[in-house]
Amino acid sequence: MSDDMNQQVPPNQPMPPMTPPTPPPSQGANMSFDPKDIEENKLLACLSYVNILFLIPLLAKKDSRFCQEHAKQGLLMFLAFIVGSFIFWFPVIGWLLWFAYVIINIVALVKCLMGEFWEIPVIGPYRKKINL
Repeated sequence: MSDDMNQQVPPNQPMPPMTPPTPPPSQGANMSFDPKDIEENKLLACLSYVNILFLIPLLAKKDSRFCQEHAKQGLLMFLAFIVGSFIFWFPVIGWLLWFAYVIINIVALVKCLMGEFWEIPVIGPYRKKINL
């Protein structure tokens, strides 16, 4: 017999437990803010999602990272409203877009009141490019 046949094959060793891959750090929900900053500024940051009032936290609280991130998103939402105001008049498609705009604004406002940061889909990543 050949030597290959006489060699014992080691028993199947159990595989180490698989851990789910950790998602890459994002600037969305995983952003960490100072809890004191959140508590002191969350009401002012909520103004970011009330149309032109995003200017108040943007200009008044330059030292608050929480306010600044929400205000930048508020600026983008305001720009989306300006562009969308030409589309919102069209039946069905415009109305659906208006409904989506209102829902997104409400969700962002509620998350802000809860002291969380929610990166708005599609337009949220563009806030990183705003340097004020």
